[in-house]
Amino acid sequence: MKNKYIAPILLGVGIAFLLYSCGSTIPEKATAVNNFDKAKYLGKWYEIARLDFKYEKGLNNVTAEYSLNDNGTIKVDNKGYEIEKGKWKQSIGKAKFVEKENIGMLKVSFFGPFYSGYNVIAVDQDYKYALVAGESLKYMWILSRETTIPENIKMAYLKKAQEIGYNTSELVWVKHDKAN
Repeated sequence: MKNKYIAPILLGVGIAFLLYSCGSTIPEKATAVNNFDKAKYLGKWYEIARLDFKYEKGLNNVTAEYSLNDNGTIKVDNKGYEIEKGKWKQSIGKAKFVEKENIGMLKVSFFGPFYSGYNVIAVDQDYKYALVAGESLKYMWILSRETTIPENIKMAYLKKAQEIGYNTSELVWVKHDKAN
């Protein structure tokens, strides 16, 4: 009698897992950029600050490079220097737009079918600086085309992040060597 319930439960869990792995979420108070220009966003970005998590822990000189794949997705090439081990760490993935390509709401995958939210919530008109929200308040990045960011942009992004609910006191400020 109990066996007849196992299949529906497993199916339900499987569907819930698949929906969760779509990674199309954004923090409640955050809004992805409208009039997003994918072509302007492509290229190399330097990570200025991040909320640390296990895949980036201990990394400096972190960059993200975005380029187009043949199938229309975006190639994501993340690279950082692991100080403790004295070596470079690289992770290559892909990103897809969740809705329209002119809305800065994407989902990124580094592990097969599992996606996570990547939401551009602020970008300047020249696409030199960006504030990116993950799928929850655990993930956030401040990016720049250079290894530094002007103080006024930094303060504006920190204010916006705090208004959304991010704890900006937990940000890791990434060091960049002059050689990179």
